[in-house]
Amino acid sequence: MNGNTELLNYIYQNSEMGQDTLKQLMVMVEDDAFKKTLEYQYNEYKKIFDISDSNLKEVHREGKGINVLTKVSTYIMINIRTLTNKTPSHISEMLIRGSTMGIIDITKKLKEYKDADKEILDLGNKLLQFEQRSVKELKKFL
Repeated sequence: MNGNTELLNYIYQNSEMGQDTLKQLMVMVEDDAFKKTLEYQYNEYKKIFDISDSNLKEVHREGKGINVLTKVSTYIMINIRTLTNKTPSHISEMLIRGSTMGIIDITKKLKEYKDADKEILDLGNKLLQFEQRSVKELKKFL
């Protein structure tokens, strides 16, 4: 894999994980304002995912999705962490932690692949800015 493909695949996986996590959490949330925030974030991850998927297909590559073990362990961990506390504050805290890890990871990837095509770097920066906005928005629910 070349740098363009590796960065695109990272963006693909990150946005896939965001969608999966939010889809699981949205069914637990009862607060309407918080649910709308999660739905908005889900849709933003989906847009980024679709763009990365399309870009990968343009170069005749399939996105390397998140492995099953990671998906299952994330699903279980979310269920455990929300078993007794499904409040917007608690779920926001969980999502802020995840987005913060995403901010760190995409920042490293953008530096690592600084010579990637401008379009791919722009998509990576779009993901970074989205993650930063998400943290800011989620803080309102703490």
